[in-house]
Amino acid sequence: MFNSIAANCLLDFFVSMGLVIGGSLLGGVAALLTHHDPNTTMSTLASDLKVWAIVAALGGSMDVLRVIDRGVFGLHPGPMVRQFIYLVAAFLGCHVGYMLIHWLTAGREQP
Repeated sequence: MFNSIAANCLLDFFVSMGLVIGGSLLGGVAALLTHHDPNTTMSTLASDLKVWAIVAALGGSMDVLRVIDRGVFGLHPGPMVRQFIYLVAAFLGCHVGYMLIHWLTAGREQP
């Protein structure tokens, strides 16, 4: 069971990190093609994509809410704790992706 939880945590971590990094880098390419500053575009996109990366890594927010509902009102804390661990892994992944883009662009964000 632990092996499955660890595998899902790694998957959620890297999917959310990849969404932030990939979306920001491709947005930077689009900014180059449209004659905008790619650094500010990438930094802004990285901060905007964090929430969506978490939702996408978890496979949609409704399943997570359904599991939490069963955990709280059905007194089944095991699946609820597991979903919370997956949520933390996805959050850490998107934050690492954000920090990498922030470092790459030297923190240039639009005011």
